[in-house]
Amino acid sequence: MLPPHTHRDAGVLLTTRGIRGFVDGIISLSITALLPLFGFSGLQIGIIVTGMLLGSAAATVLVGTKGYAVPRRTLLFAGSALMIATGTLFGLFTSFVALLVVGVIGTLNPTAGDVSVFLPLEQSMLAGTTPAVSRTALYARYTFVGGIAGAFGTLAIRIPEAIAQHTAMSGEAALRWCFAVYVLAGVVVLLLYRRLDGAEASAHAAAAEPLGRSKRVVYRLAALFSLDAFGGGFVVQSMLALWLFRRFDLSVGAAGTLLFVTGTLSAASGFVAAWLAARIGLVRTMVFTHLPANCFLIAAAFMPTMPLAVTMLVLRSLLSSMDVPARTSYVMAVVSPAERAAAASVTNVPRSLAAALPPTAAGWMLDQSTFGWPLVIAGTAKIVYDLLLLRQFQHVRPEEEQAQDAR
Repeated sequence: MLPPHTHRDAGVLLTTRGIRGFVDGIISLSITALLPLFGFSGLQIGIIVTGMLLGSAAATVLVGTKGYAVPRRTLLFAGSALMIATGTLFGLFTSFVALLVVGVIGTLNPTAGDVSVFLPLEQSMLAGTTPAVSRTALYARYTFVGGIAGAFGTLAIRIPEAIAQHTAMSGEAALRWCFAVYVLAGVVVLLLYRRLDGAEASAHAAAAEPLGRSKRVVYRLAALFSLDAFGGGFVVQSMLALWLFRRFDLSVGAAGTLLFVTGTLSAASGFVAAWLAARIGLVRTMVFTHLPANCFLIAAAFMPTMPLAVTMLVLRSLLSSMDVPARTSYVMAVVSPAERAAAASVTNVPRSLAAALPPTAAGWMLDQSTFGWPLVIAGTAKIVYDLLLLRQFQHVRPEEEQAQDAR
């Protein structure tokens, strides 16, 4: 599973990513299915999703700016404990204000990807566990594990639906058990993080002077990634599911099956990204796969029937995540090893902030109309990002690509 000469800590981090991805997949759909049962509108659901994303961004900022004196493993322990508390509290409350507060201070993830405080910590640790030539391949595996686990998580939403249909348990009670699974996952990842023993686990989250010579490049990348994330915020998995529910009256189980298919295809595409990046470069891989995916996303909004819309979403999933391992590898490649944790934080925090507000707007739009305005806005913003990225960074190449050209 791991590339040659990779430290065993990478295997632990891939395992924890898979566990978190699985419960994130469950939660992203259970939130959308459970909150309407409390009488919440699309706008209220969007506000809670926004709160979750803002809370994740704030926690990542805290780690990046104040966590430099703390070993990364200790920070991962703290994140796991917060994960346990979050699942417990969200499964108990029903009021809008209480759930919003838990969403802001907790670790729940309403998206198909990872936006939590764990992400920059694990990304920076992974970069130090393998040689430079294997870095993109390792990130492809990391993306695949998270994606495929998340896909199975969305499929698992059929279990509480089946329990409610075939027993005396209500749909609300069955969905609440999803948060018990989330708590259990927090316990398991906490135990797994205890097995980290490499130098990267003991290293601090950031240096005293996080970014030096790479500051200008990293800030430019962060600005572009924020534009991409802003578009993505309109179609985070919870809001995409809400559109499917309202536009086509799709059941929770059917939505879970669809998102399982799209999630599986997205996860598998990461390996193609590693192969493609070795041939055309990381930046071109990001742009040439992401651009057509966004065209399919816009097209889905205009499809008059569910089969046609599903076809567009499936086609999008074949390409939409191929930029993820390439993007992460590119950021780690254009900075020095000492700057990696800071670079991961600086590029991920603005992404989380930019993605936070759009779900509220998307929820309001879906209250007004079932047309896929969130999909159109998302696809358009992402296309602009693709074109700007290609224009500004196609000639800023990592050292390994330059060395390959010289041979």
